Amino acid sequence: MKLEEVRAIAKSLSIKPGKFSKAELIKSIQTVEGNFDCFASALHGMCDQTGCSWREDCFVAAQPD
Repeated sequence: MKLEEVRAIAKSLSIKPGKFSKAELIKSIQTVEGNFDCFASALHGMCDQTGCSWREDCFVAAQPD
């Protein structure tokens, strides 16, 4: 998902995106939604949060550089 899309979701949840990174915004959204703020922490492609909206992006973001 593109940063602008994440910002729009954040705004819809009354989160002021400011200059947050994509990962920081997603973690804030996860918290407001009542979920773990664990975006980009799915090391080795393992995650038990199967219903997470950010799952695919999370796996990509968690890859080591």
